[in-house]
Amino acid sequence: MRVYLPCTLPALARVVAAGEVGPAPLTGYAVTPALVEWYVSGDTEELEYVALTDAARASLRMLAADRADGVDVPARRVVIAAEVPDDVVAMAGADIEERSRVRIPVSVRMTQIASVHIDDPQAVPDVEAAVTAAFAADAGDADARFDVDGAEAHELLWYATQEIPDLLT
Repeated sequence: MRVYLPCTLPALARVVAAGEVGPAPLTGYAVTPALVEWYVSGDTEELEYVALTDAARASLRMLAADRADGVDVPARRVVIAAEVPDDVVAMAGADIEERSRVRIPVSVRMTQIASVHIDDPQAVPDVEAAVTAAFAADAGDADARFDVDGAEAHELLWYATQEIPDLLT
């Protein structure tokens, strides 16, 4: 099953150093039965895009949490796409806002990573605004939601796994 794991650039560097995404359990996003039921007319590619977008939103929350903790983290959303055996992935529940959320009880090895998706540097101003607004948007603030939507208007760029070291320099 293709699973999208939210990340940040510093966390991606730790993944490379450790050779895995961990520690488990991990929260990811995937094409779940709840997502398929909700998005009835979508094909697999559209459903995977929704899961990727949900993971990018979770990456934004990770950036906001790091900033709240005083961590200097670049304002670029990062999502790791990995192939995880179906029998390992557990549906995370029926949260209407995150129908694609899953739990993975094991670490994900580098060999399971298919690609990495990262914001283009041109998206940084909008992502920066969204990082500041993320928690307020989650609480229902319409103005903050507008800032988050501004970041989500930017497509994440696709990178092959062999390009990861270049992304970290």
